[in-house]
Amino acid sequence: MSTTTGSALPPLQSDYSELVREIRSRGLLQPRPAFYAVLGTLNLAGLALVVAGLFLLRDSWWALLLAPGFAIVSTQIAFFSHDAAHRQIAHRGRTIALLCLVHGNLLNGLSYGWWIAKHNAHHAHPNDLEADPDVAVGAFVFDSDQASARRGAAAWLTRHQAGLFFPMLTLEAFNLRVSSVRSVLRPGLRYRKVESLLLLGHLTLYLTLLLSTLTWIQALVFLVIHQALFGVYLGCSFAPSHKGMPALTPQQAADPLLRQVLSARNIRGGRFVDLALGGLNLQIEHHLFPSMPRPNLRRAQPIIERHCRARGISYSETTLHESYGLALRHLHQVGAPLRGGVSSSR
Repeated sequence: MSTTTGSALPPLQSDYSELVREIRSRGLLQPRPAFYAVLGTLNLAGLALVVAGLFLLRDSWWALLLAPGFAIVSTQIAFFSHDAAHRQIAHRGRTIALLCLVHGNLLNGLSYGWWIAKHNAHHAHPNDLEADPDVAVGAFVFDSDQASARRGAAAWLTRHQAGLFFPMLTLEAFNLRVSSVRSVLRPGLRYRKVESLLLLGHLTLYLTLLLSTLTWIQALVFLVIHQALFGVYLGCSFAPSHKGMPALTPQQAADPLLRQVLSARNIRGGRFVDLALGGLNLQIEHHLFPSMPRPNLRRAQPIIERHCRARGISYSETTLHESYGLALRHLHQVGAPLRGGVSSSR
């Protein structure tokens, strides 16, 4: 069950500046280069093992067993790129761009420029139906009023969106790649030409690897498994922390601490969960301090929870399993108007 502390209507004075001073005084915003050097090395080692395994198992159906491992490596590389984009690894703009272009565009085939613009909008306006692209109307709908306006195939999809959530995540990696390609085809990206070349380079290297180590039918099956599991892993890592959280009042949305704390929930767990979810399990801390290095989030967690508790601010935390239940129940409630039911969602 999700647990909260304090009153349902938090005070407007959250003393955010006081919290910032304490976090800074403890050095929790300082870079952790050694941690990320080890993490980056492990990611590249994992990628090298997958590539070596494909060559060792050339033209063998046993090579398909490497696809889930490849999905894990791809997601961990995406987490690394996420941290770099948030200036957790380095503060210099050129260093950040280099890390993200290599890990995002070249190694994963995802546009750095497109993703950072989208993600920054999410951080600035979490769960805001008008400003947060992560809850914009698309394959899924997160508001009952928006659901009521759906017609035809879109309405059918929304009626059944809770049951379709996990199956549709298998298409998420493909969706991200389509969005990446569209973004580099339009003017506006700072490194548009470089991103285009790196995306093309990723596609060339990826297809060359599969077609040079597998038969074409094996390569196709491997690609489907890898990309489907990559999408599921990414979706299961990002979805639990915001979906189904309550709408904010204008006063709450105007406060930098309330805006982030009340729109997110943390996932309980230890260091293994931190690694598996790329630190996104500590979503409240990450949203309050996006540039805080991942290993420092757990050190900041008790400080932030104590700060919120002392001021009667709701601090939500639950298990990973229950977080999916909360998200799915919210999606089910949103689709209720289209099933002839009554929705209690926002």
